[in-house]
Amino acid sequence: MRRTRIAAAAVAVVVGAALVTACSSSDSSSSGGSGDGSAIINAWSGEPQNPLVPTNTSENTGGRVVDSIFAGLVSYTPEGGVENEVAESIDTTDGQNYTITLKDGWTFTDGTPVTANSFVDAWNYGALSTNAQLQGSFFDPIQGYDEVAAENPTVQTMSGLKVVDDKTFTIELKQPEAAFPDRLGFAAYYPLPEVAYTDIAAFGENPIGNGPYKFASEGAWQHNVRIDLITNPDYDGNRKPANGGVSFILYSNLDTAYTDLLSNNVDVLDNVPSSAVTTFETDLPGRTVNQPSASIETFTIPGRLAHFGGEEGVLRRQAISKAINRDQITEQIFNNTRTPAKDFTSPAIDGWTGDLSDVANVEYDPESAKELWAQADAIAPWTGSFAIAYNSDGGHQEWVDAVANSIRNTLGIEAQGAPYPTFAQLRTEATNRTIPTAFRSGWQGDYPQLYGFLAQNYQTGGSSNDGEYSNPEFDRLLRESAGETDPAAAQELINQAQEILLNDLPAVPTWYRNAASGWSENVTNVKIGWDGIPIYNEIEKN
Repeated sequence: MRRTRIAAAAVAVVVGAALVTACSSSDSSSSGGSGDGSAIINAWSGEPQNPLVPTNTSENTGGRVVDSIFAGLVSYTPEGGVENEVAESIDTTDGQNYTITLKDGWTFTDGTPVTANSFVDAWNYGALSTNAQLQGSFFDPIQGYDEVAAENPTVQTMSGLKVVDDKTFTIELKQPEAAFPDRLGFAAYYPLPEVAYTDIAAFGENPIGNGPYKFASEGAWQHNVRIDLITNPDYDGNRKPANGGVSFILYSNLDTAYTDLLSNNVDVLDNVPSSAVTTFETDLPGRTVNQPSASIETFTIPGRLAHFGGEEGVLRRQAISKAINRDQITEQIFNNTRTPAKDFTSPAIDGWTGDLSDVANVEYDPESAKELWAQADAIAPWTGSFAIAYNSDGGHQEWVDAVANSIRNTLGIEAQGAPYPTFAQLRTEATNRTIPTAFRSGWQGDYPQLYGFLAQNYQTGGSSNDGEYSNPEFDRLLRESAGETDPAAAQELINQAQEILLNDLPAVPTWYRNAASGWSENVTNVKIGWDGIPIYNEIEKN
């Protein structure tokens, strides 16, 4: 996952202790145990793009719901640690062949047991190309993925997955990958009950999971209005709720959500609108955080667009990137709740570095930008205008206009924003590869590894590679980094892969975002996780 819906930036820290100390501006957020355990939390969200099937949910409005109603083999702590959840053990002797043993007693909310087949069948369904699941490429490391993911698959299941018995299955990877188990808390790897395959679209409207929450009733998803969850009484995992449920209120305007927060009509808002970044800490005294999160904001310029293919396209993307005054925008519009990006990942993830070669391609240099644009014009003279598509319901117009103005003033071309009413509409055109312009994009970490920011977005065939970027050398370096057992060597390969991206710029990195969040007077014990999403199960209602 996770395509981000709204934006805000990060500073250079490692997931872990820094997030613990930065968790809140008030001690009130960490008091616990005194709230009403049956009360419902009202939380901001937006309308999910697709039915809530884990392997087809690639954005964070749907993702937060999916994560609330499902549980995977492992789960992540608020600080980004990894703990076994449904898995009793994940064993390997060589980093390539894994044996998964499940804990006893896990069931779905329809009463059926969670078995080895619940995982293996869900993964095979997600990987099979004819099922067209957006998260399919997460299974690429598994032996046999290439055959099921082919345009015309020759088999229906991956040869690297074998069910031993109800509580045991094995995984064979294409190569040793020691970090593979840490990815297994991500939504693409969640289990599914057998009933899901009867009608997967209908299932996505009323999903049945095994997580801390469940749908309050059939039809609990009132589209564009709300999604009502209540606690799952049979859940016995790592994320036991301290409340009676979560109602996700599906806003189409971030400023409206903030007004409701000030009036205590919504209890928690992940990221305040840009209109409130200078005031939210005084508007909500003692009820805010402004902390690093594993998120980056970018805008993608597909190579299929006129003037953006081949050498001409590389020159124009470099010119556009150098034409953006990130320092000015992050200071004046976002009040330093964002930090200019220097790569394609996040400083909140261990191993990040801002000292890559070609980092100058993401630094403001108007003279160099003009020279690069002229070199591109020598290949093919520029025609038309440059537009950046964005969703109007996410508070993006101000920064898009500022970026467009910076490009226009530097390069002397027409540049403007192209608004879409909702995030779901923007994402649908992006994922269908039909969007006719550049478009705002971004990434919230799926799991706490730099690899996760790169593989799905820029690897050939990646599930979120909406710009259809392809570079065989980048693919090779990324694949070798995943298979490297020496952490230092793996890091060097990741850095080399990023240096290719900094040259090609399949997307233009803009800034890292903080979780600039707030909550109402009605709740306590509010924490924001390593990935910028509230820890809903720990929130208590007064």
